[in-house]
Amino acid sequence: MRALFMTREYPPHIYGGAGVHVEYLTKEMAKLINVEVRSFHEQHEKKGNLQVNGIKLDSSRFSGCPKEFHNALLALDTGLEFNGQGIDADIVHCHTWYAHFGGIMAKILYGIPLIVTVHSLEPHRPWKREQLGNAYDLSSWVEKTTIEMADTIIAVSKSTHDDIIKLFDVNPEKVVIIPNGIDEKEYKYTQDTEVLAKYGVNPDKPYMLFVGRMTRQKGVYYLLKAIEKFVPEMQVVLCAGEADTPKMQKELESMVQELQKKREGVIWIPEMVSRKTAIAFYSQAYVFCCPSIYEPFGIINLEAMSCCTPVVGSAVGGIKEVIVDGETGFLVDADLSSEMPHAPVDADAFATRIADAVNKLAANPELAKKMGENGRKRVVEKYSWTSIAKQTVELYQKLKDNC
Repeated sequence: MRALFMTREYPPHIYGGAGVHVEYLTKEMAKLINVEVRSFHEQHEKKGNLQVNGIKLDSSRFSGCPKEFHNALLALDTGLEFNGQGIDADIVHCHTWYAHFGGIMAKILYGIPLIVTVHSLEPHRPWKREQLGNAYDLSSWVEKTTIEMADTIIAVSKSTHDDIIKLFDVNPEKVVIIPNGIDEKEYKYTQDTEVLAKYGVNPDKPYMLFVGRMTRQKGVYYLLKAIEKFVPEMQVVLCAGEADTPKMQKELESMVQELQKKREGVIWIPEMVSRKTAIAFYSQAYVFCCPSIYEPFGIINLEAMSCCTPVVGSAVGGIKEVIVDGETGFLVDADLSSEMPHAPVDADAFATRIADAVNKLAANPELAKKMGENGRKRVVEKYSWTSIAKQTVELYQKLKDNC
């Protein structure tokens, strides 16, 4: 069995959950079959059954069109290059719409089955038009076309499974659920507190942790409003990557600065920290918060739980399937509007509910500790990459036998 992965992200060039998924899944699958990864970066390496061949194209060729079109055009261009290199595989497996065009051509030109793992869906991310302009219509078209012609679609959660069937013209029998996973041997509690001193966190006071991108999807805006209502002793550590647009970056920066004037212990780290640093932050955190308004799975919640940290998360998408309310943390009702399904009906009320959940944990250290222990147990029992890789290979074999 030879599988070809097409992906925008691959280590060390990772900025989201899809990249983490591809990294760990391919590493584990290479213990079972031959795996080649083609990525959007200049990468060439071979380790056992795992081979990585990346291509980094220059978007300067698109200088005559609006800048917001560049990423979409570059994605299509890279898909062409992937196919022009030649393909010798039994399966092509694509991750995120950026790589989908390459998968479409591989299926048509080379006659191999196409599998798509759905990490998120463009119809549920309308705010991306702020970032992509009309290229958002192009990304949506590529995604729709690929999903509807794929031989098998993998959904990372039951919520995503239901969304796929609702939004696209697909045979429900083609949609299977295989969740994200976690390397519980890497993501585990550590007593390393050096990271706290490095970033100015007081080791004698509890802190709430957020790790993620500064996007509308991640609900950072609502979290910043909630922080105003946290108990005074609760510090805040925000490991937040770049925002989708300069305007959003400026808006969120301003909110953080205002918070820092009002209360002590608000530490903003405007970068995606290293994995080692993130694990140390997860381990020392009193509580992790995931306030997303759209989250097909939420792999960051697994990371926190694996490090024995309780999680407060919004009750949307796959988060509801990862966090067990009252056992591994608390689920908070986002109460999303039916007219604007990715915005709470009442932003202040949502922020208050987040704060109430964090404060409830702050008032009960024994409960917080027990939830952290329960979270670790749940991760180890249910979300092993070994199991997920085995399920994926079995799916490949079934598809190959039927084609």
